[in-house]
Amino acid sequence: MTSGYFSANYRQEIQWFRTVWLKLWMGIFISFLLVIPWITSSHILFALNLCGIGIIGALGLNILTGYTGQLSIAHGAFVGIGAYTAGILALRLGIPFWLAIPAGGILAAINGLLLGFPSLRLRGLYLIMSTMAFQIIMNHVFGNWKSMTNGHQGLTIPHLHVLGFEFKSDASFYYLILFVVILGTVFAANLMRSRIGRAFMAIRDRDLAVRVMGIDMTKYKLISFALSSFYAGISGGIYAFYLCQINPEHFTITVSIQYIAMIIIGGLGSITGTIYGVLFVTLVPDLIMRPILEALGGALGISGDIYYQVKNAFFGLIIVICLIVEPKGLHGLWERTKAFFKTWPYTY
Repeated sequence: MTSGYFSANYRQEIQWFRTVWLKLWMGIFISFLLVIPWITSSHILFALNLCGIGIIGALGLNILTGYTGQLSIAHGAFVGIGAYTAGILALRLGIPFWLAIPAGGILAAINGLLLGFPSLRLRGLYLIMSTMAFQIIMNHVFGNWKSMTNGHQGLTIPHLHVLGFEFKSDASFYYLILFVVILGTVFAANLMRSRIGRAFMAIRDRDLAVRVMGIDMTKYKLISFALSSFYAGISGGIYAFYLCQINPEHFTITVSIQYIAMIIIGGLGSITGTIYGVLFVTLVPDLIMRPILEALGGALGISGDIYYQVKNAFFGLIIVICLIVEPKGLHGLWERTKAFFKTWPYTY
């Protein structure tokens, strides 16, 4: 009976797939992801595409908040910067999407750096207020810079074109989003195992020790802000091309709170936890909670869409429950479940 897997060197310890079985299961999982558009309805595929876009943005926020320990309520603003940049470049300058989306990410990263500089000496509640102020400012810019953003009427963005092929269907976008999600996940996972990632986690755990060790905390905090904003900008650019219609209501502070809910529910400082959190926040309310609430509202004679009335309250309640019951989120719950079955029927 296998009692465990042990490493003989550091290279073995940091391997992603340490056994043949893990490689096999990963191959099966990727194969399943590739056939999803052929076996699901358009409604579920639309929700999964939104999940993919959300994963890209949430990975960025987890780099900043989960790994570096810098709290932010401005992530929705960075998503909006990426979306508007990509949309304006494509709509008014005719720039192809493969340049417009990275440009949105780069401009978001520049704004992240600008926000990072005054936030270097802030922490806790003061840092939250700083990022919240940036979110409010950008909401005002999105809604009132009419010559550029078209105000609250928003922008209508052309469909993606690649070598004559037009991305119109959910299935075609699914593979593009899946490619970017895999790329972003692999980069984030490798980053956290690098010198930069270890510096991020050191800043999160004990910033005084970081100074004593001679690590340039200013440099790594700014890198974290820039990377987080870049991920958000890429997410926003893809979101803009996917919906082909954006307006300031898509990037409010509510969106920032939803991103915070994703990483807290999934598990702070965890790549897989980020994915769990996005799937939970996106799929559970839309596919499970909404039908139940609509049926309940009809039975009780409640007018209006009861789902939107209680959605944010539901997120807030789940965040509080996670922080009290399982601070490590769904990732921690999954790890505890695996550990239980590995040691069962023993208790150690």
